[in-house]
Amino acid sequence: MTHAPVILVTGAARRVGAAIARTLHDSGATIALHYRSSATEAEVLAAQLNQIRPGSASLIKGDLSKDGVPERVAHSVLAEHGGVDGLVNNASSFFPTPIGEIDDSAWNELMGSNLRGPLFLSQALAPQLRKRSGAIVNIVDIHAERPLRSYPLYSVAKAGLLGLTRALALELAPEVRVNGVSPGAIEWPEDGQFPPDEREAIIRHTLLQRVGSPADIAGAVRFLMLEAPYVTGQILAVDGGRSAHL
Repeated sequence: MTHAPVILVTGAARRVGAAIARTLHDSGATIALHYRSSATEAEVLAAQLNQIRPGSASLIKGDLSKDGVPERVAHSVLAEHGGVDGLVNNASSFFPTPIGEIDDSAWNELMGSNLRGPLFLSQALAPQLRKRSGAIVNIVDIHAERPLRSYPLYSVAKAGLLGLTRALALELAPEVRVNGVSPGAIEWPEDGQFPPDEREAIIRHTLLQRVGSPADIAGAVRFLMLEAPYVTGQILAVDGGRSAHL
């Protein structure tokens, strides 16, 4: 590959998404930064990356759970950069939906952000990814395989993304590699969904006895995106060993 790889990172403005974008940029990639509502953070990150290498970061806004938006985002990336080499499906909503309280709004938000968006964005970019022998990395979750109590809809959506990862690996082979990273406890939600006692219980159940960092996820994404030419259809748990004995 003679050109700098162009990689679209969804949900790239903050937290884990921003760490992924910075890590891939540090490896020489040009980054298309997708965001939904965190415009200020996205603009600051793009400015920082472009200060390091002018023209190495662009911004794309859109709610990927809405009809037609994944296709529009894909078109914008291709129009801006002339092609694409990688896609990181990181954008995600996360909130509890106990049985008896699930409604259409929760379904549309959780399934839309965690499964529908990645599916239609991957489909829209597939021709270009095939052309450039690119790669897709989906940010899944250890709860895709071991559901989290009170979060059935989120767990099911991530289970769908896990299945989509393997299905796309089959559909897009041999040109495109498709893998997933399943985080454990990395950054706690900012809205207090996990009170201190629940956080402590999760850490006690983690073999390494600590939470991870966004850099842990970003490093795994970089490996699967840029350093693993013979790896496809795989899900890598980055969870401190928590899923080894759930």
